[in-house]
Amino acid sequence: MNALIRPLCSVWNSSIGKKLVVALTGVVLVLFLAGHLTGNLLVFVGEQAFNEYAEFLHHMLHGAGIWIARIVLLSCLILHVVATISLTRANRAASPKYVHDGTVQASRSSRIMIWSGLTILAFVIFHLLHFTVRIDAGLAEIGRTNPHRMVIVGFSHGLVVLFYLIAMTLLCSHLSHGVASMFQTLGLRSKKSAPLLTFLSKGYALVIWLGFISIPLAIYLFHFGR
Repeated sequence: MNALIRPLCSVWNSSIGKKLVVALTGVVLVLFLAGHLTGNLLVFVGEQAFNEYAEFLHHMLHGAGIWIARIVLLSCLILHVVATISLTRANRAASPKYVHDGTVQASRSSRIMIWSGLTILAFVIFHLLHFTVRIDAGLAEIGRTNPHRMVIVGFSHGLVVLFYLIAMTLLCSHLSHGVASMFQTLGLRSKKSAPLLTFLSKGYALVIWLGFISIPLAIYLFHFGR
């Protein structure tokens, strides 16, 4: 056991190791967002399609699949945030006169990403309580029989929609910088590929933003599905 723990601690205690943790957990979260958005957009296809998708998720691997996914994703998110905070604190502790301008700029970007990351973490907790744990008894009752209707009712409240829009905007701001940084940390970015990767990073963030905000806006503003 110690033979496994010591190397992991060694990786975690180094700045390169933490950057690798941020990048690898970022890959998992980026792939999850694409898959989650694809599934969520089925709300526009129709009630039957969305409810069948929800049923598939809850019965995957005899019901264990969705819990495995939740544990992995929450673990990745927590590791991602904690490692990013640790790296930012280390950058702040560095003496400014030994830090190059590029590093100072990176540190400033990291500070912005820290706050957006913490807001996103708060949103994830709220989102889980809202649609997964369903602390609202009315939503819980609807969700047991009709997940499509649960989404419609859930996004019928202005404050919920506003918080969702703010969180999605911060998330995609985070992605527009984070995806490109992820490629760099994994050694997949060069001077030649940098413009393309920056374009892909911003393009991916835009697609995710438009896709996710389209659902609450369609429901709240255009009374979709009511």
